[in-house]
Amino acid sequence: MRNLGDGMPLSLAGSLLVAHPNMLDPNFRRAVLFIYEHDSNEGAGGLIINRPLDKQVVDLVNEAPPEGLADVPVFLGGPVGKNQLMFAAFEWEAGAGLKLNHNVGVDEAHQLTGEDPTSIRAFVGYAGWSAGQLEAEMKQKAWILQHPTREALTPDRLPKLWFEIMRGLGPWYKMLAAAPDDPSLN
Repeated sequence: MRNLGDGMPLSLAGSLLVAHPNMLDPNFRRAVLFIYEHDSNEGAGGLIINRPLDKQVVDLVNEAPPEGLADVPVFLGGPVGKNQLMFAAFEWEAGAGLKLNHNVGVDEAHQLTGEDPTSIRAFVGYAGWSAGQLEAEMKQKAWILQHPTREALTPDRLPKLWFEIMRGLGPWYKMLAAAPDDPSLN
């Protein structure tokens, strides 16, 4: 695999970006993102996967959704385009890892819920980076790069995923993750 430098792969697509515990940006504080596209010359796109809105699709649409889509959980995908609801499908590909189709139409989403209901998620918003922006943030150590696992991406684990990843990185990250947002409360 070719690298961008500093051991960073040429493309981050298919990776998890985990917000460093010191990140204070409220859009990404304690966020885990799945990067669905990345090109150092074009930019990157991703979805926050650990922020469920405690709503289903039926709660956010005016018309009755197709059968099987009403109960699909909705997540806050990022700070861009929060006025639109989109479906995304996770697929495990042998040898290639996890892929995400972030542009799934309603008919395709309906079909996929019949095949693998846990592969479909709905998102409000997404995250985007211009060319070179994500690479600069990686050099500033704003993000920790991780490979996704099937177990980590089960719907019931997603809200706690950031904390689970931090605990798995060792005692220093575990301590930073446990610190309050406002140190004066400590």
